[in-house]
Amino acid sequence: MRLVAELTMPNCGSWNGKWSVEKNKHTVAINVSPKSAEKLIGNYYYRWDDGWGANVEIRKPQKGERTSGDFAGYRWMINSIRTHGEIRP
Repeated sequence: MRLVAELTMPNCGSWNGKWSVEKNKHTVAINVSPKSAEKLIGNYYYRWDDGWGANVEIRKPQKGERTSGDFAGYRWMINSIRTHGEIRP
């Protein structure tokens, strides 16, 4: 089964409160078993000590949706969610 993971940075600790690549869409496709899909679908939040916070939403793809293939260097978050059920450093 195909799911989509989407990365956003709702909390930015930068000087201007923005993530430099926030204009870009950060989505990747992940393949999982139907049984695993039910456990993975949802939102996962991670906060760093410096005030930054990332959100990874795992969901079913919308009809005809294409992914960007870009996850801004944070694919480790998807691996952590799949392994631990949460984002761990």
